[in-house]
Amino acid sequence: MEPLLQLKGIDKSFPGVKALSGAALNVYPGRAMALVGENGAGKSTMMKVLTGIYTKDAGSLLWLGKETAFSGPKASQEAGIGIIHQELNLIPQLSIAENIFLGREFVGHFGNIDWKKMYREADKLLAKLNLRYTSERLVGELSIGDQQMVEIAKVLSFESKVIIMDEPTDALTDTETESLFRVIRELKAQGCGIVYISHRMKEIFEVCDDVTVLRDGQFIAEREVSTLTEDTLIEMMVGRKLEDQYPHLDKQPGDIRLRVDNVSGPGVKAVSFTLRKGEILGVAELMGAGRTELMKVLYGALPRSGGYVALDGREVVTRSPQDGLANGIVYISEDRKRDGLVLGMSVKENMSLNALRYFSRGAGSLKHKDEQQAVQDFIRLFNVKTPSMEQPIGLLSGGNQQKVAIARGLMTRPKVLILDEPTRGVDVGAKKEIYQLINQFKAEGLSIILVSSEMPEVLGMSDRIMVIHEGRLSGEFSREEATQEALMAAAVGKLNRVNQELDK
Repeated sequence: MEPLLQLKGIDKSFPGVKALSGAALNVYPGRAMALVGENGAGKSTMMKVLTGIYTKDAGSLLWLGKETAFSGPKASQEAGIGIIHQELNLIPQLSIAENIFLGREFVGHFGNIDWKKMYREADKLLAKLNLRYTSERLVGELSIGDQQMVEIAKVLSFESKVIIMDEPTDALTDTETESLFRVIRELKAQGCGIVYISHRMKEIFEVCDDVTVLRDGQFIAEREVSTLTEDTLIEMMVGRKLEDQYPHLDKQPGDIRLRVDNVSGPGVKAVSFTLRKGEILGVAELMGAGRTELMKVLYGALPRSGGYVALDGREVVTRSPQDGLANGIVYISEDRKRDGLVLGMSVKENMSLNALRYFSRGAGSLKHKDEQQAVQDFIRLFNVKTPSMEQPIGLLSGGNQQKVAIARGLMTRPKVLILDEPTRGVDVGAKKEIYQLINQFKAEGLSIILVSSEMPEVLGMSDRIMVIHEGRLSGEFSREEATQEALMAAAVGKLNRVNQELDK
């Protein structure tokens, strides 16, 4: 079968970094090609070379059988290559329809925008994705998951021959993910080629036909997915066997460190729980059920309307994130680009930003050598792959950005570390490194709340697990009691309904 798109022998270097060396990719009509590799393997660089953001140093790009070089994203888009970026590229103040057709508005006979036609065509795209909103709604009113679906609708509107999807399900619920998979199958049936970039092994085996593996910027292999197992694919990605994917540390927790009694706030309804020293408390739920809101209330990023919080037996009031940090509570956001990092700043500046008080000489000056030493220690401890601590963090891979975000929280010397989706968009090798670091800090007595929508992660790493449903605590399980079925029953509210019936 002749590929729609071919990249062969692609090289790309930056100062001090060889990002791609002999990289290759084929995209076939009517098939989905998974593009996989660890963070920093070169996937994003290859997509930027393909769409003309970067100029390749060597190699060839064939589009519909002809040697091609796109001048930029607009040129590749007009040729028939659509890309759904991992990071949202929407204008919150505009409607869904305005975002979808921005710069391509339907114009009537007198040069006026044909709003009826634009909303009608946008509504058709939303219906295809099973989105319940009218296209007149403002994008800023939507959840992150629904905004991602609008990005997908925008690309579908171009009727592209090849569609690149970069971590498309990161912010989607299970229902939204299934809608996306249905659309992918329809697109394949129409002869479209799909490039599917994801760290989620289950999705690759569910929706992809072929897989291309990159490692350290080099082409490793192209295989049919049906010939592989998850373990063999991971081994191809990391270049070694990856034993014990969720390395739980069996350690007896200490005294109660955090006590939460009947805490309420935006999206949170009278939640109570405890957290011990050296314990990992997993928090599971379906996306949007209130877990992130609960964590932000504890940290001070959202207002607490009721309840009591005590740390080491002393009541704490957190009216702002500064209060949270001052009391030893650190929250690592699920959205590292928006809430966790300052992309224009360096690795050093991002890592030390919340801990500058530890390096202050007074009168506004810093002990720069102490700051640099602390940052260097964390770079080494977390195995952050960066040319230097002065590197702009926006140039690091997603996994390395996440390591810096976690290190930034730990540099403040917290008592409670809240990790909200700590491995989202992170490859399997970097995940293992993050899990090992979590265990290391657990062993040192740090109290950790691990919030995740990945059930295997919660089950594998936690000492106890609580489940949130519609802003309430709907179940709590010991490690021995917890099963995926029990967590799902609690996550959809079935366990609460059963308990309510028993109470009658």
